Amino acid sequence: MSDTLINSSPDDAGAAATGRRRSAFRRFLPFFGPAMVAAVAYVDPGNFATNIEAGSRYGYLLLWVVLWANLMAMLIQTLSARLGVATGRNLAEVIRERYPRPLVWAYWIQAELVAIATDLAEFLGAALALNLLFGISMVEGALLTGVITYAVLHLQRYGFRLVEMIIAAMILLIGGGFLIEILMGRPSVPDVLSGMLVPQFPDGYAVFLAAGMLGATVMPHVIYLHSSLLQNRVPAKGDAQRLRAMRYYRWDVIIGMSLAGLINMAMLVVAAAVFHYSGHEGVATISESYKLLTPLMNSDVASLLFGITLLLAGISSSIVGTLSGQVVMQGFVGFTIPLWARRLLTMAPALVVIMMGLPEQQVLVASQVVLSFGIPFALIPLIQFTARRELMGNLVNRRWVTALGCLAAAVIILLNGYVLAFELL
Repeated sequence: MSDTLINSSPDDAGAAATGRRRSAFRRFLPFFGPAMVAAVAYVDPGNFATNIEAGSRYGYLLLWVVLWANLMAMLIQTLSARLGVATGRNLAEVIRERYPRPLVWAYWIQAELVAIATDLAEFLGAALALNLLFGISMVEGALLTGVITYAVLHLQRYGFRLVEMIIAAMILLIGGGFLIEILMGRPSVPDVLSGMLVPQFPDGYAVFLAAGMLGATVMPHVIYLHSSLLQNRVPAKGDAQRLRAMRYYRWDVIIGMSLAGLINMAMLVVAAAVFHYSGHEGVATISESYKLLTPLMNSDVASLLFGITLLLAGISSSIVGTLSGQVVMQGFVGFTIPLWARRLLTMAPALVVIMMGLPEQQVLVASQVVLSFGIPFALIPLIQFTARRELMGNLVNRRWVTALGCLAAAVIILLNGYVLAFELL
């Protein structure tokens, strides 16, 4: 599966790996792309839901959560890339090789449940965008999203690099849309900086929302996917070439995750500037945001830009979600199903939710909390494997990197425990 779905292997990749004398940009280019694909999962409709609610309820006060979640994402995706380069296998495959069979099957089941929660947010968000922009019913919008997703994935026959370029273009358009929204919203720069740098939880629900923001930012399924995207991408023989490749992939992660982080911050900043500080603290849903942006910002373009960015986020993240699902299935249990069949199966929960008429905001935020519970299942073995010299060779983690990974996992687990207590007590 990894060879057919995600092996992009550019023609000049071998030259890049051997370090021939060329410009720095041309040497970096064959390595650029995997983190951009992973970054899409960090700006999906679930992020819209959590960031809009955080901004409208609490202003800029939870911006620090986005910042620290994004720094966690950089660390985690770097570890995933490191595992792929060092072993030539993805995380799911390494788990299958090294864990007892019953535990592997349990891992697969929970990973599939997380994938369902992921697809739920993506389809729901894209269908909602089509409904807001064109008046298409939610069910028709979800079906159309599935068709578009499959059509883009079908382009892999012309090389995965083309799919990477389409996804990168989508995320750049999302970023451009929110940049315009920020310029129109004119947020308070000192308040924005304070929200980024001063950690605080105004109340108990803010902690619950922070867990959702974390789940929307650190996506479990792309931890598996990122290691798979690097399999056989740029052949590296010997320790020196592997170190050089990892150096380029680290820059790929920094660029991709920084862009995703800036977009997430922009979502929250726009919601805070337009809603919270104009007396509309109760605006918590995507639909309400779409309807109020134009009158509050005094521009017909505001709602249109918001709807387009939501649509692009839903479609692009749906593509990445499908790829991740295939990686999870192939890695854990050694078989795959056709893309069209997987797309139909993962659409089913979203269609059920739509037909039941459940509130989209509550469903989206709840789905992100489910994702937050799935993070430790991927993160703990990732930290464990990347700390083993016999597996990683010269790409083994330094001790401080492993310590940071353990700290991130502990924070996530503590947040999840609080969410359970918040919901049950």
